[in-house]
Order: sequence, then structure tokens, then C-alpha cells
Amino acid sequence: MADQHSSSAFTNRVGPPLIGALLRMPVDAVRQRMLERLHERGFDDLVSAHLTVLQYPGPQDMRPSNLATRLRMSKQALNYLLGELERLGYIERRPDPEDMRSRRIVLTPRSEAAARVIREAVSEMEQEWAQQLGQKRFAQLRTLLLELNQLLEPSLGSDLLV
Repeated sequence: MADQHSSSAFTNRVGPPLIGALLRMPVDAVRQRMLERLHERGFDDLVSAHLTVLQYPGPQDMRPSNLATRLRMSKQALNYLLGELERLGYIERRPDPEDMRSRRIVLTPRSEAAARVIREAVSEMEQEWAQQLGQKRFAQLRTLLLELNQLLEPSLGSDLLV
């Protein structure tokens, strides 16, 4: 009972959740579902931190330094995760044909198989939410999120529509 009281006291003191929390909570649920499905399908060596690297639109053919910038993480932290993913057989780092001093990330067939499981898990969750919210309201939510993402990341343009 004390937990409920202190939780509501915190909410009363800071007010209702702001947009960051309202976006984070569904994202956390999606990531949890993705990991559950991955583990069920034999990709039990993946952890949440790996999903950060593999998240849409994926690291295929990117330089690690560019990916670190896009993910807003240090090059050292990203290189650690890339090393793990490479050791586990999800990616390879190959010489960059345009600059032999640099490397490019290449997804392996294992990573592509994991991506199919991830898309299946997220599609399943979208269907559940569409049932819970109603098809029309869920479509509106999706449209608004697409618009917001295009405002935040104009370079993605119509790529978000897939």
C-alpha cells in the first residue's frame, strides 16, 4: 500500500506524464515483446542493448562513426556492441571500398532472420493495439507519429511509410 501511495504522491507532485513518458512506455512494451519473440525463436543471445544497434532503419552498410552519431552514443559504446554482435554472428565489419581506413557494417543472414522475427512481433503488437484502440484511432495515432517522425528526421521522408 505504501508503494501505491508514494507513487500517486509523486504523480500529484509532478503532474500527469509528459510526452516523453507517453512515448517511452509503449516503446518499452514493444522492445519487451521483440525480445520475448526473439528468445522464443532461438535468438536468446540478443539483449536489449543490441536492439539499439539493430533498430529501424538498421545499420546496413553504415560506417560505425556515422551509426554512433545517429544513435547518439559514444563510438566506444557502439564499438563494444558491434563487437558483441559480430562475435554472435549478427554483423560483420568489412573494409569500406571508398576509404580503406574505414569499415562498413554488413548484416548477416542470422541478423536478417532476427529482423523478420522483430517485424513479426511488432506487427502482432500493432494488431493488438488496433483492436484495443479501434482501427480508426490506431490509424490516426500511426499517421500522427509518422508526421512527427518526418518533422524530427526530414531525411527519412517517405521511407517511414513502409
